[in-house]
Amino acid sequence: MNAHVESAKAKPAPMVGVDVGGTFTDLFFFDAAAGRFRTAKVPSNRGDEAVGFLEGLKTFGPLAQLGSIVHGTTVGTNALLERKGARTALITTRGFRDVLEMRRRDRLHTWGLWGDFVPVIERDLRFEVNERVLADGSVRQALDVEEVKAAARAALARGAEALAIVFINAYANADHEMAALAAAQEVWPNGNLACSSQILPEIREFERTSTTALNAYLQPVVGSYLAKLDSALQGEGFGGRFHIVQSSGGVMSTATARKLPVRTALSGPAAGVIAAAAIAEAAGYPDIITGDLGGTSFDVSLVAGGKTALAAQTTIDFGLVIRTPMIEITTIGAGGGSIAHVDAGGMLQVGPESAGSRPGPVAYGQGNTRPTLTDANIVLGRINADRPIGGKLERLDVEAAKSAIAAHVAAPLGLGVMEAAEAIVRIADGRMAGAIRLVSIERGHDPATFAAVPFGGGGALHVGALIKDVGLKAALVPRYPGVTSALGCVIADIRHDQVQTVNLTLDALDPAALDTRMVAEAQAARAVVEAAGLPMERIDLVFELDMHYVGQTHTVAVPLPVVVTDGSTGIDRATIAAAFDAAYQASFSRLLPGVPAKIVNLRTAAIGRRPHFDLRALAPEPGTTVEGARRGTRPVWFAGAWHAAAIYARLDLPVGAIISGPAVLEQPDATTWIDPDLVARVDGLGNVIVERA
Repeated sequence: MNAHVESAKAKPAPMVGVDVGGTFTDLFFFDAAAGRFRTAKVPSNRGDEAVGFLEGLKTFGPLAQLGSIVHGTTVGTNALLERKGARTALITTRGFRDVLEMRRRDRLHTWGLWGDFVPVIERDLRFEVNERVLADGSVRQALDVEEVKAAARAALARGAEALAIVFINAYANADHEMAALAAAQEVWPNGNLACSSQILPEIREFERTSTTALNAYLQPVVGSYLAKLDSALQGEGFGGRFHIVQSSGGVMSTATARKLPVRTALSGPAAGVIAAAAIAEAAGYPDIITGDLGGTSFDVSLVAGGKTALAAQTTIDFGLVIRTPMIEITTIGAGGGSIAHVDAGGMLQVGPESAGSRPGPVAYGQGNTRPTLTDANIVLGRINADRPIGGKLERLDVEAAKSAIAAHVAAPLGLGVMEAAEAIVRIADGRMAGAIRLVSIERGHDPATFAAVPFGGGGALHVGALIKDVGLKAALVPRYPGVTSALGCVIADIRHDQVQTVNLTLDALDPAALDTRMVAEAQAARAVVEAAGLPMERIDLVFELDMHYVGQTHTVAVPLPVVVTDGSTGIDRATIAAAFDAAYQASFSRLLPGVPAKIVNLRTAAIGRRPHFDLRALAPEPGTTVEGARRGTRPVWFAGAWHAAAIYARLDLPVGAIISGPAVLEQPDATTWIDPDLVARVDGLGNVIVERA
């Protein structure tokens, strides 16, 4: 049960959700007052994402009409993956200079001692100062602020652009970090400073150091990107609110994003999961596995009972650990632009290298000569070469795609061009199926009880393989699969998460002190949400404890069934004990009687509930017919033979339409391929439900 805080309802102004991917920038325009929406898809400009961002917005008319823009961005994620963040320095407690490099003594390759890890902060930019706060918050050695200033000056002399400050037990007493931050600000020339007590005031020094260091590493990159967008938007007359989707699936202000850019990692994929979950639940499918197939990657997430799975920690790349709430998303390098090649062992591989938006697939005619997954789908006839998505190309070059597949795949493997093209698709299908098994079967879920929700520009081309290879019960293709993540930006709630270490056994806990802390954390989180300035129906306050039995290392998440009433939650030991038993029993199917329970962290979230988005607005217009949507037939290669596939204009299909495979459903933002042994139907919201015939 959550605390509800009512807020004043404002008349909704037009808003746009913008998801910038590696290949395309997707946009969803919604005017609630007029009850209308529009979609757009334009090529992304890698390296200068603001170009596609603004170009897409202008397709909806003057920017001055917009009340708000919500953006899902990959800028932070790409900077981490490509190691293109700022040159960053670290000031830490003497003796802890190498925590960032030692990590948890994990290895890049489990079965071997080879492989290198280079931390984002070089060793000569990691400075130690004398200070020591003990785990109980008491001070053993005072901090010398002049030593901090000297370290900051030395970092600047070595070219540092950002600074992270992490003292060993700052979660228990932040006074030294605050003093060090104030001292550093006196000599630091910009605002790119981060200290762990503001980023992650939580026990475990490596995770806290890594998260704080990566936050500082991203501040100049994400900050300059957002500043550039802000300036460009103002130049076009936009005077509304500009917000960013965070990795938890919630929305935050650009001011918060500049301060906490580490929370933008996996921003775009998170928005897609939020939209997919809402669409599926409205359609009667609370248990789904989402599959976002874009130009560069395939992102998978499991939603059970209509609830997205949040992880307290994720690893963006080996050694790059971020501890902040994130929707659990598994990513593999298998997108439409993934390059197919035969490796040194004679095995066909698809990805992880991608052609991206520039040069893109061979058929795009922009200079690439190596075949991609999209090229294979074009050659097989599943993608209409005369109507490419995105609207920038008049026609795709099928012959160029065939030649590339012949040279790089068919000839080395001794196959015909069509067999080679189908092999590329099957290899990609296998990798996608493996990612789905990872989030379902390997975590104890039966895929036969789940439906796939494929989206992105290419997800719906692979619905048949996802159903049959994994054993899913069905697939639900959203009405606008190519802009699902952009729709998620529009419907995502505003959210702010906070964490504070408690580190006490339940027996030693003072419930009144915990209650005071919970109320203070809730007020601080709620203030951040209210400052976002977007229309909200209410603000929910959610409390959760990280707990375990004494002697254990890992924790379980324990939701607390409390509300804030008259400045108090009324929390007591009995409530906590019952909640812990329920959570531990659900996770491990047994309890450990007689072993003391320990509270490690208090987590608080304030969630500003946005006005309900009625998905019926996306449903087909009355009066359309199946025959009116038919666009003839086209030969499509499947299972080693040509099939005469019926072609339909997807958006013209009426509610209740039944389409038997083989069939191709075309629309401006995506293409859906229905295998010969599958059947599709259009539900009341315009989704296409695909099942076995």
